[in-house]
Amino acid sequence: MTFAAPITLQGEHATLEPLTVWHAAELSDAACDGELHQLWYTPVPTPDGMPAEIQRRLGLQAAGSMLPFTVRNAAGKAVGMTTYMNIDRINKRVEIGSTWTATSAQRGPLNTQCKLLLLTHAFEALDCIAVEFRTHFFNLQSRQAIERLGAKLDGILRNHSRTTNGTLRDTAVYSVIQSEWPTVKAHLQWQLVKPR
Repeated sequence: MTFAAPITLQGEHATLEPLTVWHAAELSDAACDGELHQLWYTPVPTPDGMPAEIQRRLGLQAAGSMLPFTVRNAAGKAVGMTTYMNIDRINKRVEIGSTWTATSAQRGPLNTQCKLLLLTHAFEALDCIAVEFRTHFFNLQSRQAIERLGAKLDGILRNHSRTTNGTLRDTAVYSVIQSEWPTVKAHLQWQLVKPR
């Protein structure tokens, strides 16, 4: 299976469908939910900038380095975006990233379901040896969510890149490796069924 081949991944709480230009209006509405584009430590497209961001992601998909998805909740409403990115076919590694979720869809089973779908596909269909997650050192909400998945901190890349406001970003790098996947999978499945 090709790493960047469009595919729909579906679960009880979320569906990941291939990103298209036709999602721009829905995703612009979702981006208004919580004004996430105002966060300084994570790049979330503005509602007006959504068409350009979709084109950027589709361009990277055409180049074979990204597989972008629109995230839909259980009711079928578009609530965000996520991707496989920095695809490394030779070493069978991907990064799950460029993810954002409307504020009203956070703190529930949706993110867990998305990560379970993406990790299952990566390890069981694409035969990945590792899946990475990267986030800004100061994005504590994202770091905690990544750690709740069962990913382990590989390290901090200091002064790794510049943010949109010009400050230097220290990037926290996490991963799940192939040998850990059965345990991480069991943990994510349990999180989805445990009483809330």
